[in-house]
Amino acid sequence: MSRTTIADVAREAGVTKATVSHALSGNRPISEETRAKVLAAAEKLNWVPSQSARALATRRANAVAVVLARDPEVIANDSFFPAFIAGVESVLSETETALILQVVPDREAEERAYRALTHGRADGALLLDLRDDDWRVPFLDDLGLPTVLVGAYEQPTAFSCVRTDDAAPVREIIGHLRAAGHERIAHVSGPLDYVHSRARADAYIATMGDDALLREGDFTAASGRALTEELLALPQRPTAIVYSNDTMAIAGLSFARSQSLVIPDDLAISGFDDDHLSAHLSPALTSVSSDPAARGRAAARLLRADILGAHPRTEIVDCNVVHFRESTAAPSTASPTVSRRTP
Repeated sequence: MSRTTIADVAREAGVTKATVSHALSGNRPISEETRAKVLAAAEKLNWVPSQSARALATRRANAVAVVLARDPEVIANDSFFPAFIAGVESVLSETETALILQVVPDREAEERAYRALTHGRADGALLLDLRDDDWRVPFLDDLGLPTVLVGAYEQPTAFSCVRTDDAAPVREIIGHLRAAGHERIAHVSGPLDYVHSRARADAYIATMGDDALLREGDFTAASGRALTEELLALPQRPTAIVYSNDTMAIAGLSFARSQSLVIPDDLAISGFDDDHLSAHLSPALTSVSSDPAARGRAAARLLRADILGAHPRTEIVDCNVVHFRESTAAPSTASPTVSRRTP
C-alpha cells in the first residue's frame, strides 16, 4: 500500500494542500472549522507530516523554481525562455521573491531537483514543456509542492494551469498559404511528446488531411536544416514549410538559399515564437508572436496565489498573433519538382 501523502489529506478534508499546511502551521488565518476538518482527516488517514512537509508548513523560502530537462543549446538559442523568465520576474520582484532556474539532463536528475525543492529551497514550481500523461504532475502532487502548469494539459489535475491555443495559428498560416496557391505544404514540428508541439502538428494534419509532409524536429537549428534538406530532396518537394519555431525556420531558410532557391518565390517559410530578429531578416520571416512574457506573468501570479492557499484555477492567455511578412507568398509557376534553382 502506498504511503499517505498531504494530497490524500487534502482530498479527504476537501481543501487544498496549501490549506493543510496552513492549518498545521498556524502561520496563516484558517477558520477553526477548516482546521478541525484537516486534523480529523489527518487522524483518519494516520498521516504524520514528513520532515520536508513540516518545513514547508512552518516557513517560506521566498523563492519559486523552474526545472528544465532540455538541451542547453535549445535554451540558449530559443527566444521563448528569456521572455518567459522576464515575465515571471516582473511579478516575483513585486514581493522580492527569488527565481531558481535549474537545467537537468534526465528524469533521475529532475526527480532529485524537485525533491530538493521541498526541503525549504522553494515554495512552488512552474512546470514547462508539458507532455501527455506527464509523470511530473502526479509526482509534484505527491510532494505537496504548489505548482502551475504552463501549457494545455488535458489530464485531470489539482494544479493551476496557464493555457494558450497552439493550434489556431497553424490553421491560420496554412489558410493564408492555400489562399496564395500553395498545395504542397510541409510542417517541421518540435518533439511530438511535448503537448504544444503535438497540438501544432495535429492542427497541421487536420487541416492538410494527412501527415505525408510532416517531419519531427527538436527545435534546434541543426534539425531545421537537416529536415529542410530532406523535404527539398523529395521528387515532389513542398512549396511551403511551416516550422514550429523560428530557430528551425531560419536554419531552413538559410539552407534553401544555399540551394539557390529564392524565398518566397520558390519556397514560402514561416516560423513560431517571433524571435526579435525575425522581422529584420531578408526576407522578413512570417511568424507567430506567442508573448511568452504574458504567459510568464500569468503563471507567476497564479503560483503566488496558490502558495498563499488559493484554490487552483485555469487561466487562458489569448496571446498568439500571426505576423505575415515577406517570407510567405504565392508559389512560383516553376515546377516544384526541382530542388535547385539555376542562378
